[in-house]
Amino acid sequence: MEVILREDVEKLGSRGSVVKVAAGYARNFLLPKRLAVPATESNRKIVEQEREAYLRREASAKNEAESLAQLLSNVTLTFRQRVGENNQLFGSVTAKDIADALEAQRFHIDRRKIHLDEPIRTVGQFKVSLRLHRDVSTDVNVVVEPEQ
Repeated sequence: MEVILREDVEKLGSRGSVVKVAAGYARNFLLPKRLAVPATESNRKIVEQEREAYLRREASAKNEAESLAQLLSNVTLTFRQRVGENNQLFGSVTAKDIADALEAQRFHIDRRKIHLDEPIRTVGQFKVSLRLHRDVSTDVNVVVEPEQ
């Protein structure tokens, strides 16, 4: 059975492509989840229009992310934390803390877009990566200082 994919499906194809799949796979999985539609001429036109609209939305989202990345590249966040021996923090600075600090500076960034391998547990300067879009990422400077 030939179907037109409405979304990217891993190991099958990308949005808008016509693929041949087993009838049961299409009937029981792809069609009910609206990942694909049967490959008819009218559906081809509809999917092409959806694809063009998706590409326009994706381009505008990427442009917004690029402009936000330029603004964020100059941002430095400073955290004052209680410190124990060897400059170890009592607690840590997490992605949620960074998101809250960015929110205080009127940057609305979801904490899931902040990539920390592990929470910051020492005093110092760190570069934290933000993935704003699939193709756009930037770094924010984070400074952790001991509380006086």
